[in-house]
Amino acid sequence: EAILSCKHRFSKGMSLRIEWKKIQSQGVSFVYYNGEFTGDLRGRAEMLNTGIRIRNVTRKDSGTYRCEISVKSEEEQHLGEATITLTVLVPPTAPVCEVPSSAMTGTVVELSCKETEGSPPSEYQWYKNGVALLEKTGTGSARAANITYTMNKKSGTLLFNTVTKNDTGEYFCEASNGIGLSQKCSVKRMQVDDLNVSGIIIAVVFVALVMVLCGLGVFYAQKKGYFTS
Repeated sequence: EAILSCKHRFSKGMSLRIEWKKIQSQGVSFVYYNGEFTGDLRGRAEMLNTGIRIRNVTRKDSGTYRCEISVKSEEEQHLGEATITLTVLVPPTAPVCEVPSSAMTGTVVELSCKETEGSPPSEYQWYKNGVALLEKTGTGSARAANITYTMNKKSGTLLFNTVTKNDTGEYFCEASNGIGLSQKCSVKRMQVDDLNVSGIIIAVVFVALVMVLCGLGVFYAQKKGYFTS
């Protein structure tokens, strides 16, 4: 549960009007109005004097709330308000990883890792063959390792500008946000091979030979008069 406290200094004998609102990007909506809870909080929230107790909080309850208290006296109307930010902490779920099964040396390859349930948002760590990959900091051990990739822990991407055969291996990603246990995606293997130049040449020669034979066949058919009407 979560308790949103809203204290005031108005006299006890005064008649108070209490309203709670939730401030969102799309506008302001009522949470407690005219003595009743509205929306998602109906049936799982109760008043504690002028504060609110929310039971079974979910990630949707995160946000900014405003308590407004008004008192009308014989002379004038008094208004007081307080703003409270509620952050519901949620552990990450197993991330979804995209790892190409094969790649050619010298090409650009990007691996991605993402999960959307954690609150606060998760950070990501990539592993190759069970060993955590270093960040490219330009100093220390990361520089000495001659790293050929860029790992973004915020977005979860692992980018190889020019992938090499040494980058062949089994990769997985781990998501963590400091709440609960970290979560991993399944291990996926990426195989990096050299471009098969000889195979391409053989294929090109084969296609050219087929085209020549087709041309000779057409020429022969025309000589024999097969295409005459």
